[in-house]
Amino acid sequence: QVQLVESGGGLVQAGGSLTLSCAASGRIFGMNAMGWYRQNPGKQRELVAIIPTGRSPNYADFVKGRFTFSRDYAKNAGFLQMNNLKPEDTATYYCNVVILPTDYWGQGTQVTVSS
Repeated sequence: QVQLVESGGGLVQAGGSLTLSCAASGRIFGMNAMGWYRQNPGKQRELVAIIPTGRSPNYADFVKGRFTFSRDYAKNAGFLQMNNLKPEDTATYYCNVVILPTDYWGQGTQVTVSS
């Protein structure tokens, strides 16, 4: 089994910053990628950022220049630094780990950006 624990969500004013953390544990040998997704009620879950193991991050266009995603391979953790937050960034953010052929998801952490 794989366990993903997210933390760092909360309420912030527009223009503010938050850092989300994801800690992976369990049977995570051979992890292919770690990523962050977000979702609002009634909408599809969308990719925010992803780092294939050993490669560079890829970002959704709507966060480029504002969010930075990094992985700590020694600690099996990932960190999403979110700057210049906008009200439209409000969502539940989910950590995702791919260990082919399976996707694993965290429980989600709420980010709310007030205008």
